[in-house]
Amino acid sequence: MSLIPRALRRGPWRALPDIDVAHTIGVAVFVALASGGFVCAGYFAWALRCAVRAPTVPARARCVLVFGKRLVAGTVDADFLGRVARAQQIACARSCDRIVLLGGARPGERSEAALAFAELARLGVPAAVEVLVEEQSTDTLENLRNARTLLGPRAHEPVALLSSRYHLARIAFLARRLGFDGEVCASDERFSPTFAHLRRIALEAAYVYWADIGLRWARLIGHRRLLAAIS
Repeated sequence: MSLIPRALRRGPWRALPDIDVAHTIGVAVFVALASGGFVCAGYFAWALRCAVRAPTVPARARCVLVFGKRLVAGTVDADFLGRVARAQQIACARSCDRIVLLGGARPGERSEAALAFAELARLGVPAAVEVLVEEQSTDTLENLRNARTLLGPRAHEPVALLSSRYHLARIAFLARRLGFDGEVCASDERFSPTFAHLRRIALEAAYVYWADIGLRWARLIGHRRLLAAIS
């Protein structure tokens, strides 16, 4: 049985031994305390900037990665549908040539990617737009890893990372770490500064802070297992 809370086990190093996860948490907490919270505030400001400034149409990329969202009782919510609708709008505007739908499933449920595909088919996309489905991943890190495998050599081309505004900072950080030439693309038309959205951005910023500080520390001490966990 793991001693690390389940919420943290959904983080970037969930497959590592508890001692490694505790190690990264300890380093992140130390840096936060030593800086008086200043470093954490910087990560929040960056995540908020990603959310506020993200465009809704790719500037360079012709391939759009559409990130799924965990289903509730096997059903989709407005955020999920908004991501698919934005991908359909981009396709119909001839702003992309390829759409990759990402997201797996819990046992006994349809995958996020399969539900997104059904919704995209209902909305309709031009026949010239290729639609790929990746339904084995369970989180954002696996979304990107599996998309990289699915795209093969094309993974080195620019890609649009499409999701809800509050989710974009995490995606941008992990995509850069995995070698993507990515540009964020928001599904929602504009940022809404509600308490719920600001709370989500704070949680995303904390995730990025933990992962980034952990990786910087791993590089400093030459900890290969930690470095390999996000690659």
